[in-house]
Amino acid sequence: MNKAGEFLGQVRAELEKVTWPTRKETYGTTIVVIVLVLLVCVYLWVVDTALSTLIRSLLK
Repeated sequence: MNKAGEFLGQVRAELEKVTWPTRKETYGTTIVVIVLVLLVCVYLWVVDTALSTLIRSLLK
């Protein structure tokens, strides 16, 4: 039990050293992630549509 308590104490000490992002930084990063996900979705949709059209035309 002593080792578990020591470990939790070390975890707490390390968490106090962490520099947490501000609300503004978190918001900005979230927007960047959402935009990139949307761009990847559009890219994959375009590639999927192009390949589907190509395969359909080859199979005709």
